[in-house]
Amino acid sequence: MLRGYACGAPRAPAGANRQRAVYNSRMEFGDALEYLLSFTDMERGVQKSDSPSMSLASMRSLLGRLNDPHLGRRTIHVTGSKGKGSTAAMIAGILRREGLSTSLYTSPHLHSFTERITIDGAHVSPEEFAAGIEAIQPAVAAEQESVHGNVSTFGILTALFFWLTRAQVPRIEWQVVEVGLGGTYDATNVFETVDVAVITPISLEHTAILGNTTTEIAQDKAGIIKPGSICVLAPQHDPAVLEVVMRRCQEVSAELLYVPDRYEAEVLERHVYGQSFRVRGPRGPLELRTPLLGRHQVDNAMTALAVADVLRTRGHHISAGSVADGIAHTRVPGRLEVMAQRPLVVADGAHNGESAAALAAALRDYFEWRKLFLVIGTMRDKDVRAMGFELARLCELIVCTSFQSPRAMDPFVMIQEIGFLGPMAVAEASVPEAIETALVHADEEDLVCITGSLYVVAEARAYLLGEGATGE
Repeated sequence: MLRGYACGAPRAPAGANRQRAVYNSRMEFGDALEYLLSFTDMERGVQKSDSPSMSLASMRSLLGRLNDPHLGRRTIHVTGSKGKGSTAAMIAGILRREGLSTSLYTSPHLHSFTERITIDGAHVSPEEFAAGIEAIQPAVAAEQESVHGNVSTFGILTALFFWLTRAQVPRIEWQVVEVGLGGTYDATNVFETVDVAVITPISLEHTAILGNTTTEIAQDKAGIIKPGSICVLAPQHDPAVLEVVMRRCQEVSAELLYVPDRYEAEVLERHVYGQSFRVRGPRGPLELRTPLLGRHQVDNAMTALAVADVLRTRGHHISAGSVADGIAHTRVPGRLEVMAQRPLVVADGAHNGESAAALAAALRDYFEWRKLFLVIGTMRDKDVRAMGFELARLCELIVCTSFQSPRAMDPFVMIQEIGFLGPMAVAEASVPEAIETALVHADEEDLVCITGSLYVVAEARAYLLGEGATGE
């Protein structure tokens, strides 16, 4: 039994209705959040130290103080610029459908920090979250006072994920870990080796930190490839990315599977609430379905299938049925999510030019509409002009909005960046006001698209669906 935990009934095998452990904790969930948010947090733009982020040395030291909870199970590490959250969720879903107990770590969240830690398909409860924070607090305090210095909110969350994963009874067999930012220096890059390193499509993002070219960004992300591992590389737009990843694999004696070399997919049917497609690969054709929309989600599913095939080559049994069921049951809110009809309201967390291009293609291919009204809000460090170039040509009106983040771009600044692209652009102070402005102008045959940041999508879900407040 782990310190700070009073365990109840053991968990049943993955796929069954497993009972949660009972946790005794003096800390309430609200107190845990207040503590967590008192540290440096790059997502919110809150810096409590001269050091902008937590170092890997500090992250490894913190895990060492907790007796290395990241070790002891098989690991799939996922990075990329686009689709890494959806791909990670699909991979975890496939493993669960095979009956393998699996934990999943993703970021950011839409409404609650508890969404980031998933155990066998269920988010951890607020009680589990608070008990875990209370349990690791002494180690965090010791690390904060050490020579390594700054501890970050994301670093604490990462340690919490590993701690809660280790705490499960019976133990978790697989962990699927999504990188927070980049790869080489990310707080999740604490493994000497992993079973599979997955790299989804790479595009320009966080250029001030990761580099100004896709080559530089690829070099950073390729840092998750470890000796003896297999790297599964999703389809890439820039051939230079493949060269970078091949070189890294050669340096560390890792295998490389470039998905387009062995797999191809064709969409068979598409509609508002899902799509079906056929993937041809080394094991023959396989027809799959997903509730997720957009051609890019077909590529994400194809990459998840490639990961399953790689695991088979290493002796793990994963059936075609588990692949099909895992992909079919993976739902990721905020990715081309239909929130209303007549007029159609669709929200997507596209956050850069390449994501906006994929969004534009999906809006044309998957929906029928007469006029499009765009609600957009972005972080200050995003290239909103690149997004505007992809989406403005479809729009009747662009509504620029702020949202509840200190990093939100001023909507009037956004108008200066994209107001010259053709459609009329207006500014609103909040997401609900922006949505109402779009709805006032939209007829039943029209489409309102909400995009730019997952913060905006979260506030839209709270306003339209009553899904809860952001940041909890």
